Amino acid sequence: MRNVDVARGQKVVLWEVNLGIATREHIAILGPNGCGKSTLIKAMTCECYPIVRPDMEMKVYGRDRWEVQELRKHLGVVATELPGERTSVTRGLDAVVSGFFSSSTLWPNLVVTEQMRSSAVDALTLLGAEYLRDRWVGEMSAGEKRRVMIARALVHRPEMLLLDEPSNALDLAAQRELREILRNVATHTGVVMVTHHLADILPEMDRVVMMRDGRIFADGAKQDLLQAARLEELFGVKLELTERNGYWHSW
Repeated sequence: MRNVDVARGQKVVLWEVNLGIATREHIAILGPNGCGKSTLIKAMTCECYPIVRPDMEMKVYGRDRWEVQELRKHLGVVATELPGERTSVTRGLDAVVSGFFSSSTLWPNLVVTEQMRSSAVDALTLLGAEYLRDRWVGEMSAGEKRRVMIARALVHRPEMLLLDEPSNALDLAAQRELREILRNVATHTGVVMVTHHLADILPEMDRVVMMRDGRIFADGAKQDLLQAARLEELFGVKLELTERNGYWHSW
């Protein structure tokens, strides 16, 4: 991204974004609610296109235009919400297979191969969630639903996994479990995580991008940016900071 502005409706929500991310990099995008983090993810996945102007450049894998379903073979995306209302009445394995079609469920017109189902089982197994294959998604806990949605995003074996606020609506036990799962995923694929929780930033993530008011506020090494003074400026509150076992916490 070079000099990228993005509008949602009539409002510009991203301003002059300059950002490059390498394939298989592990990176956290950190900032307060409403700062434009989720829109940045949507721009990366071509769900939102930037405002066209002469000095703007926006390329994903060297291309400025993608068909979204084709791009999902390279970028697995886990949104904060379920893909659609039909997902809740879909069994776990079918929900994962639906990732091949970017659909909310397996509609009758879709042709599902045994290779697709095998890949879906592999994705669930990677997340320790094979036991969810025959459960209705709507009857799963929030943590179990998140596992299925991550498996759905990984079913193509993408180079990068993009996560938007992955720990939202999870209790403390489910948050810890999710972070350990994502650490395992990070050994296989790159991870870009949008969050406003410091504890979500995995030890494997060595780069942090800070966002505020629709702009990139800072971009650099985790050890340099996760400092109390920097975070106080970003979030506008006084805080204390500590690190334990590779995770950062504030109070």
